Amino acid sequence: MNIRSTATLVIPFLLIAFSFDAVAQKTKEFKKIFNGKNLKNWECDTAFWRIENGSFVGEVTREKPLKSNTFMIYRGKTPGNFEFKAQYRISPDGNSGVQYRSEMVPNVPFALMGYQADIDGANRYTGQNYEERGRGFLAMRGERSVLKEGQKPTITGSVGNSDELKAKIRVDDWNEIHIIANGNHLMHYINGVLMSETTDDDAAKRKFTGLIGLQVHVAPKMKVEYREIYLKAIK
Repeated sequence: MNIRSTATLVIPFLLIAFSFDAVAQKTKEFKKIFNGKNLKNWECDTAFWRIENGSFVGEVTREKPLKSNTFMIYRGKTPGNFEFKAQYRISPDGNSGVQYRSEMVPNVPFALMGYQADIDGANRYTGQNYEERGRGFLAMRGERSVLKEGQKPTITGSVGNSDELKAKIRVDDWNEIHIIANGNHLMHYINGVLMSETTDDDAAKRKFTGLIGLQVHVAPKMKVEYREIYLKAIK
């Protein structure tokens, strides 16, 4: 084998090795924050939450009604700027979401208020930014919005048509939710597709730190599952 042919084989090999190393390094940046076995670093109302087949399962039944939205709350270290990823599956009649940069509601056990990446089984709201017990709808699916003090959200652009984005979300099957919260810039992705984008310039009400939680919403009946939950600090 001549030198030229040897180089031809070695260079692609080095490129493949570099590619695999880059992917591995990127994966290491995310920390798995749910071990699939127990509630380490999490707390919840166990009347409505359980662990099953490596997933958090939140469920409301007619025999066990829920009076107020309840959350599976992460009690580990939460960075101010971060990326969050999880897989979820929700029943067609379900309502849930990932709460972040949130705080506890006084005198209401396992309740949170703050930003929420919304999820519902009918995918009417999935992907939007909703502030639980706060300013309400901040950016609907497909919207790019800016929040100013004392004003309704200003829609400054579009990240896509709401119905076309909805078509990217699987029904009664597993999806991936991805949140990027960097400074006052908040982006929600489903299955790798940007669903909404919010810039919070309301100095009085915006939050840069807080709790992460998974929601079970008041409903006659519903079920939601979360697994493969990861968190990465943005430096």
